[in-house]
Amino acid sequence: QVQLVESGGGLVQPGGSLRLSCKNSRSNFAFTAMGWYRQAPGKEREFVGAIVGGGVTRYGDSVKGRFSVSRDKTMSTVYLQMTSLNPEDTAVYYCNAKNGPVEYWGQGTQVTVSQ
Repeated sequence: QVQLVESGGGLVQPGGSLRLSCKNSRSNFAFTAMGWYRQAPGKEREFVGAIVGGGVTRYGDSVKGRFSVSRDKTMSTVYLQMTSLNPEDTAVYYCNAKNGPVEYWGQGTQVTVSQ
């Protein structure tokens, strides 16, 4: 059974950096793609970034050049390195993983950017 466990959220000042992690804690199989979405209060869930098995990454327009997605060799853990954070990045960040047509979600981790 798949369970995605996120960690690394918290409070950070504007201009700061934060690194999120997401690990599949209950299975050893590799996902075909892993990534991140976020949802701010009153807004729809937004695509942040993703990485596929070949290492190819893609990002949402609002985070390009500031955020970076990476993964371990087994494709069971994905990371989100966030830099130059601003208050508009405040949201609950959700890990997303795909194994073919099947999709999984983590429980979310709060990131708050504030003085």
